[in-house]
Amino acid sequence: MKKNPEAVYYGDYLQLDKLLDAQALQSEKYASAAHDEMLFIIVHQAYELWFKQVLHELRSVLTIFRADHVPDEALMTVVHRLNRISKIQQLMNQQIGVLETMTPQDFFEFRDYLVPASGFQSIQFKELEISLGLRRDTRIAFDQQSFYTRINDRDRAYLGELEGQASLFERVDDWLARMPFLDMQDFAFAEHFKAAIEDSLSHDEAIIRANDLLSDEEKAQELKDLQATRENFAALFEPELYAQMQAEGRVRLSQRALQGALFIQLYREEPVFNLPCQVLSCLADMDDNMTIWRYRHAMMVQRMLGSKIGTGGSSGHEYLRKTTERNRIFTDLLNMSSYLLPKSALPDLPERVRQALRRQQ
Repeated sequence: MKKNPEAVYYGDYLQLDKLLDAQALQSEKYASAAHDEMLFIIVHQAYELWFKQVLHELRSVLTIFRADHVPDEALMTVVHRLNRISKIQQLMNQQIGVLETMTPQDFFEFRDYLVPASGFQSIQFKELEISLGLRRDTRIAFDQQSFYTRINDRDRAYLGELEGQASLFERVDDWLARMPFLDMQDFAFAEHFKAAIEDSLSHDEAIIRANDLLSDEEKAQELKDLQATRENFAALFEPELYAQMQAEGRVRLSQRALQGALFIQLYREEPVFNLPCQVLSCLADMDDNMTIWRYRHAMMVQRMLGSKIGTGGSSGHEYLRKTTERNRIFTDLLNMSSYLLPKSALPDLPERVRQALRRQQ
């Protein structure tokens, strides 16, 4: 690397003259400056800077997953950058505590001057949601209607173009669906796993029926729950049942991708699955952190506004609470434990499969 022949000055490099002069208080235009408006602006500007870094990391991960084959060294990069995103998310979640030092009355001193500005208009946050895989038809009704109506034409066109591109969710689905070990000569994961499931569930059924401490009603309920579990497992390998689960919004991943994710989780101790398992864990962590951010934001808004509507016209806390429940993206990875079995109940992988796994390292 060549040495920079020109001396670099700290303030010039960070463009601090622009950065530190970018806090224009609306309250000053109409009355005396509201003291806490400075805090409000800086916290939200910090969010936008972190969103920029998260998107920078996410775009690089998307580029890696565009390939037909993702080698281990690329997966190491993916894990590293997804971990960085999670650390940034944790920091953003902590920043809410700083904003919560502002009292509702302090907020009311300048709140009305902000109308109709709203978090709806954070284009970077919308880009983050879209790039991760939040679809317009899965948003709650108010968000579907307001998604494009509160932003300018340029931003509307930009986000519309993004919606036409493959998201991280879709690229991860493709990657998981390419799992080469689900079907090999003389080995079919589905058949081996279905047999293990039936053995495990039959064992559970026998325990329930033999439990004299349960009343007839309790026993009937536990057997009913067990049957629901059996049907849930069956849908993993029955295309029609799985399609019904997708239509009901109970799963998002394709059937083949979910099987691939399950295979990785079940046999994660195989060295070849170490990095893929870390990728899945990072994606689940990222979704968790997004949910925590939404939840803490919703609680803060309830504290600040009570039942008042938001500056952008939403129902404030009630709207944000619903997005917390609805806007999860990698829910299938978070629900993976629904399909796991004890290690002792897993079918042993044939030696030829183990050898094939080792050759992939």
